[in-house]
Amino acid sequence: MTLAAALAFPITLFFVGLVGVVLRRNLIVILMSMELMLNAAGLALVVFHAMDPSPAPVSLVLLLLGLAAAEVAIGLALAINLVRLEGSPDVDLARILRG
Repeated sequence: MTLAAALAFPITLFFVGLVGVVLRRNLIVILMSMELMLNAAGLALVVFHAMDPSPAPVSLVLLLLGLAAAEVAIGLALAINLVRLEGSPDVDLARILRG
């Protein structure tokens, strides 16, 4: 299997997530799309590790998992706060969170 064929699925997942981030207004959907983009990057690193077994992609995947967990925690806190204050997870209403 060539590198281009192996990277086709992670690239597709990344662009599906990018479309979700750009086109959606719901904060929960945007967070899910960002998570999809991070998982696509992790999958691409796994493909690179399969092509060249060095320890660098594995350590980057572990770092990426920690980053994804932090993104989910902060994003869900923002979403809960937005729903509590405005009653809707619409990002156009997020101006109220500025303070």
